[in-house]
Amino acid sequence: MTGWMVWPAALGDKADLVRLEQQSFGDRSWGEKSLEGSFVTPGVTVLFGGKIKEAPLGFAIWRNISSEAELLSIGVLPHARNEALGAALLGAVIAEATQLGAQKLFLEVDAGNKAACALYRKRGFEEIGGRRAYYRDGSDALTMAVKL
Repeated sequence: MTGWMVWPAALGDKADLVRLEQQSFGDRSWGEKSLEGSFVTPGVTVLFGGKIKEAPLGFAIWRNISSEAELLSIGVLPHARNEALGAALLGAVIAEATQLGAQKLFLEVDAGNKAACALYRKRGFEEIGGRRAYYRDGSDALTMAVKL
């Protein structure tokens, strides 16, 4: 599916972010308090994506740190996956980070999440390391980066 919109979220959208993140990650959810911090931490941006602003279907949380940026989390509701919304959100993060002067974008991804790993590789990300037992369930993470 094409024609996704991506827009900045605001503190008033906290309930939507909590819902999206919980439904996207279940037991791996950051929790409401951590997500609320995404709206007030300097340099952190929350983006929503979907067909209409009243009904976001995905999100991205990223931060700009001078010449580097980090994708902190990205998720799409299960029923909207495999329709390029994740790619649209990632593209928006890359565009914004580039515009702000970031030269590299970093992320961590579940090593077993083949769809996410494929998306990142398609956008030029390369594996630069890993973290054993990074997630609460004991699964490993890959650290990836792309030059912007």
